[in-house]
Amino acid sequence: MNTASTLFLTNIPSPDRGVWEIGPIPLRAYALCIIAGIVIAIWLGERRWTQRGGTKGTIVDIAVFAVPFGLIGGRLYHVVTDHQLYFGEGRDPIRALYIWDGGLGIWGAIALGAVGAWIACRRLGVPLPAVADAVAPGIVVAQAVGRLGNYFNQELYGGPTDLPWGLEIYERVDPATGVLDPLNGVAISDTPIQVVHPTFLYELLWNLGVALLVIWADRKFRLGHGRAFALYVAGYTAGRFWIEFMRTDEANHILGLRVNVWTSMLVFAGAMVYLVLARRRGPREAPETLATGPDELDGADGDGGRGERVDYGDERGGDGGSWDGEDTDRGGNPDVTARMEAELDGEAPRRGGH
Repeated sequence: MNTASTLFLTNIPSPDRGVWEIGPIPLRAYALCIIAGIVIAIWLGERRWTQRGGTKGTIVDIAVFAVPFGLIGGRLYHVVTDHQLYFGEGRDPIRALYIWDGGLGIWGAIALGAVGAWIACRRLGVPLPAVADAVAPGIVVAQAVGRLGNYFNQELYGGPTDLPWGLEIYERVDPATGVLDPLNGVAISDTPIQVVHPTFLYELLWNLGVALLVIWADRKFRLGHGRAFALYVAGYTAGRFWIEFMRTDEANHILGLRVNVWTSMLVFAGAMVYLVLARRRGPREAPETLATGPDELDGADGDGGRGERVDYGDERGGDGGSWDGEDTDRGGNPDVTARMEAELDGEAPRRGGH
């Protein structure tokens, strides 16, 4: 075995393709990763929301608005900041609509997704900051899962490296024509044409760390009024800042720095300011402000409430919590505690709408 072969065995191999053809239907790994991330974010957000005192099903209803808005916003940001990929001589503008080929800007996704969430929150009568706190860890976990899509697409990597975790990049071609096709093609061999920094992996691991940080801080300090979300934004942008300096993909620059470096710095500063100022709003939102009455999106369920309230079980009397960081202790307000216990025992009607 020669030296080169020994070296390659220590590296991370790329998939030989990112698209599988099932009859006339292309099955794209990037799309599957995005879908999986969305499902995880909704599941974790729903779990955290009910543990904060909210009504079951609220996050799912909000996602009906937030997810489409977020996908549109993410694509718009990508197209605007990388317009040279789609417009100009020799370019095909219609490809700006090909979201399945990759290209979602998280900044646009969060911004426009927040607009969709705000619309849903207004209709449901729940505070948007509280919803943002509940879904924050799920969003950054979804971003981590989404980075696996970049791995399958063989994109958004860094410069050459001889580190043992270097990512192997293969030459992919269209099997029907033999034309070079890095995105939709199939690798012609398992010999890499270059070994690079796996920046997708760096960001994936960083994002999982941010999720754990937010869950820990939220449980320890009982963050409310959007502070958990602000911590997520600050943590994510801090990582994105240094990872952007490692990436070698084509990007627009302002004053010598990639656009996303500037965006990371500005958004980080805004998140830190909000994190400090939001302390003035006092303790975390009271559980009764998070419960919804008749479903304003899909109609009431016939008993004046839209779904089942969370079962606080044995944790009402202690400081217990779950792995996802939500303390289910509702102590400190005897009236609220008594009402919740009555609801759980079926002795009091659920709250109406707001």
